[in-house]
Amino acid sequence: MKKLDIYTDGACSGNPGAGGYGVVLLYKGARKELSCGYALTTNNRMEVLAVIKGLEALKEPCEVTLYSDSKYVVDSITKGWVYSWKKKNWIKADKKKALNVDLWERLIALLDKHNVEFVWVKGHADTPENERCDYLARQAIEGDNLIKDEGYTQ
Repeated sequence: MKKLDIYTDGACSGNPGAGGYGVVLLYKGARKELSCGYALTTNNRMEVLAVIKGLEALKEPCEVTLYSDSKYVVDSITKGWVYSWKKKNWIKADKKKALNVDLWERLIALLDKHNVEFVWVKGHADTPENERCDYLARQAIEGDNLIKDEGYTQ
């Protein structure tokens, strides 16, 4: 399996509000950046979507070290919460419905394909690639062609 690093970040102007994600993929000196902006969404949706878009960009199963400043994303996967929610028909331990089910289902399918190690990095702490992702996400929010987040519901 090819080994690579993926950095991800999501951002929102208002929560909910206009949002965007930024992704940096690094493989043997090669670099690919991804970003997109949405008219109405949430920060957590953009954090999860950034991970999805990074993994969806891979053309074959890979071994990935994925860096995110989102405790929501990292803890949900590494602590097994998302698998527990799914097993309980997307109901959390507090008996409330899990949010962002559409995105978690997409992410779980990708995690079945790739070997992914999640690493939490502190946001805005001078981690260059994380800062770049934040910049890409914020630039996407300011774009003229914000698209609809089809899965977002209020």
